Amino acid sequence: MSDNTEDLQKQIADLTARVWRLEQALGERSVSPATASPIATGSPIRDQPVPVAATAAPAHPDAPVVVEDRKPRSLENRIGSQLFNRIGIIALLIGMAWFLKFAIDNHWIGPLSRVLIGLASGIGVIVWSERFRIRGYWAFSYSMKALGTGILYLSLWAAYALFHLMPASVALVAMILVTASNALLCWMQNSEVLAFYAAIGGLITPLLLANGQNHALELFSYLLLLDLAAVTLIALRPWARLLLAAFVGTSFYAIGWYWSFYSDAQFALAAFFVIAFFLLFAIAPQLLRSLRLATQVGHLSVQDNVVLVALPLMNAALGFFELYALLSEPGRHYARPWIALPFAGFYVLMLRISRLRQLSGGPLALPSVYLAISVIFFTAAIPLELHGAYIAIGWLLEGAILLWLASQGEQKELRLLTVAALALAFVAVNIMYLGSGHPVVFNERFATYLVAIATFAFATWRTAHASSAWRPVAIGSGIAVTVLTMVAVCLEIHTYWATQTLASGSLADQQIYEQFTYSAWAMLFGTALLIVGFWKKSAFFRWQSLALLTLSIAKVFLVDTRQLSQGYRILSFLGLGILLLAVSFVYQRDWLGLRSKS
Repeated sequence: MSDNTEDLQKQIADLTARVWRLEQALGERSVSPATASPIATGSPIRDQPVPVAATAAPAHPDAPVVVEDRKPRSLENRIGSQLFNRIGIIALLIGMAWFLKFAIDNHWIGPLSRVLIGLASGIGVIVWSERFRIRGYWAFSYSMKALGTGILYLSLWAAYALFHLMPASVALVAMILVTASNALLCWMQNSEVLAFYAAIGGLITPLLLANGQNHALELFSYLLLLDLAAVTLIALRPWARLLLAAFVGTSFYAIGWYWSFYSDAQFALAAFFVIAFFLLFAIAPQLLRSLRLATQVGHLSVQDNVVLVALPLMNAALGFFELYALLSEPGRHYARPWIALPFAGFYVLMLRISRLRQLSGGPLALPSVYLAISVIFFTAAIPLELHGAYIAIGWLLEGAILLWLASQGEQKELRLLTVAALALAFVAVNIMYLGSGHPVVFNERFATYLVAIATFAFATWRTAHASSAWRPVAIGSGIAVTVLTMVAVCLEIHTYWATQTLASGSLADQQIYEQFTYSAWAMLFGTALLIVGFWKKSAFFRWQSLALLTLSIAKVFLVDTRQLSQGYRILSFLGLGILLLAVSFVYQRDWLGLRSKS
């Protein structure tokens, strides 16, 4: 009985020492050797060296305790542990391939033996990798699994393509089993790295089995099942990078197939799979975000945010251009201009769904991306469906609607999109061909400018008394009204004198009249702005007036003195002088008390 008691006490002492060493390695020093075991009578705990790098408790009682170092790794450590690890895997795969080739060339083993050796080697490496995982070397274990999986894929490919030992269907089923096994392992071991390796293996399977023939239904059905499996795995383990890997691989096959095999007879099949893949990858980011909100109270990692921004943008762009290309075939042009609107409506729906459940302080990245995509598609739908001046008018109306919606709240993303839409409309009005401009004033071009002036005047009025965040928009819109008014009238002046030149045939005289009219218009418009500025006590209007008067001064001295005749030069300088003296007199009287404010 005493012997059993002593054995029990010794085992308890040894166990206590192991627990203490583990806590020391983990940095938890709340337990000391002196207080760890009041039960251990007469059995001193000997200090033993604790490994620097380690993991959780070993499975075997005699195995060394290894605790994984969570500190940031140096460049040297990353090169040694990660870069060299991956290069080593590639080198081993190349070595295995060369060994198989060398064995084939020397007729050492038959085809069946080569395949069986490869399969046995791959399985053996995967099984052997588990020993490293149990001991805590996770990264090295996953690398070994990747190496073993690669050997399995190469062996199955050789059995099908080189030695013709099995048909394509059998090789496909075998490769699917390898991929499924990796997926099961990554789920059981909660390893995102292993899931990524499984996704890569599944995606290279069609490439390994390719024989140069068109098997569209089989290819895209397989890819759709693989992507569905990836999304299902996302529901169980929210691994963001897995979605990107699946999307990139699927896009690679879709583009390659369209370039090599697509014909008009396959339109229905291609359209079905384009829509299916688009919907799948459109829903997957929302699923990932919902899981993060449910499990981590709104916390998203950097990788998650990258996926939630990049994947919806890439998926929307690829889906749109794929359908656009399919509808570009003869006989389907009638539907092509309208495809942007369904995309825009879909992302408006996704925007509403993404905002149904928003935690306090939660991430707004995905709703903002949906908002941006929907606005982009609405913007793209206008030039696809309209022509000429109606494109600019459509963008102006879109900018006004966005401004109205954005001014209802303080959402920064919508405000930025509004500014972008208004800027695009402003550029379009000034660079697009809006018509010939005949007859003067009563033409499509001038009507477009009137719509633009009204839109930016509305923007100025709507944002003038809003929050400080809208102040730059109000200033920019006010300046845009002035510029558009100036340009619109100048274009009509040019059209009028061009018409007179064609009627009279005197080009030189008409150019003189035209230049003088420009100067007169600039002075009159500047004076009008100055009057409004004094009437409304608005420094904004007065500064614009001063800018126009400065432009008038520059034109009179630099242009009119060279191009106008003597009489018109006199009129230009007299008019400018009188106007400037009047402005100077008004400012000297200081009716608004400007000097007292300075």
